[in-house]
Amino acid sequence: MEMRTDIRASVQRLRQRSLVTEVRDELERMILNGEIRSGERLNEASLADQLGVSRSPVREAARSLEREGLVRTVANKGVFVRDLSLEEAAELYDLRAMIAGYLCGLAAKHADADAKAELATFIARMDEAAACGDEQAYFGLNLEFHDYIATISGAGRAVALYSSLGKEVRLMRLRVLSGAESLALSNTEHKRIVAAIERGDADAARAEGAQHHTNGKRRLLETL
Repeated sequence: MEMRTDIRASVQRLRQRSLVTEVRDELERMILNGEIRSGERLNEASLADQLGVSRSPVREAARSLEREGLVRTVANKGVFVRDLSLEEAAELYDLRAMIAGYLCGLAAKHADADAKAELATFIARMDEAAACGDEQAYFGLNLEFHDYIATISGAGRAVALYSSLGKEVRLMRLRVLSGAESLALSNTEHKRIVAAIERGDADAARAEGAQHHTNGKRRLLETL
């Protein structure tokens, strides 16, 4: 039986949306992993060829990433990965520090034994990555660690805000988490956050979570 024209059109739209989502996710991964660097132009033709798609889903994916603050369109020049100014980066870190402190405080109130055990596992894995000097592994674990704290906090809107701001901050994060000493220092701060959560000390967890992000801003500024 031949598919109705309206159903066929609907299926095509769903397929297109799915493809755009896949391309968007891959472009985001490439940008946040530094494969496409800050300030670099997105070569639509090259990316389409690399991903095995037409230019259309790449173009749509770029629009989505622009809404999320990861790229920007320059008239008559194309789409570029955002190169955050010093002022923009500092503001993002300050906002993240406030929200992170709030989430860590809530996590201290809500974390059960399983959550605390998972946090301890994150710390051990990051210690291992730092000892090996594996910056990429540490970077990924670091993101998962903070996302996990946000999840167990039980908050709603704050988690969404933290995640949204985090994507922009990640454009700069690889500068902050570079070198064995930096990784070790970062995880020492993580241990203080987890210790406060394990004690159920919401005030200490809030303070340690905010300070960790403030320290991240300071380390970033030192690299500029």
